[in-house]
Amino acid sequence: MGVTFLVVLHRSGPQWDPSQPLEEQSDWPAHASFMDELVDAGFVVLGGPLADEHRVVLAVEAESQDAVRATLARDPWSETHLQVDTIDHWTIRLDGRRA
Repeated sequence: MGVTFLVVLHRSGPQWDPSQPLEEQSDWPAHASFMDELVDAGFVVLGGPLADEHRVVLAVEAESQDAVRATLARDPWSETHLQVDTIDHWTIRLDGRRA
């Protein structure tokens, strides 16, 4: 398995509307389709918003932090709704999902 990262994204872009639910944000269909493609490609392993609904965590498999940034920069929400805050290496030592 490749290197796994923990990516925390803030919904702090200028087009994020805190009064609207996730699915009612502008350009939601394009963002959702992009993220589904990343899952299908095996790039995103796990992902979703934290309880505060202002931060999102993605566990991804990539060669480098630059590869993560380059891939997420193609998101229709990049810099408008989501901005990459941190990318940290995450060493998986326990995984109850394995068959």
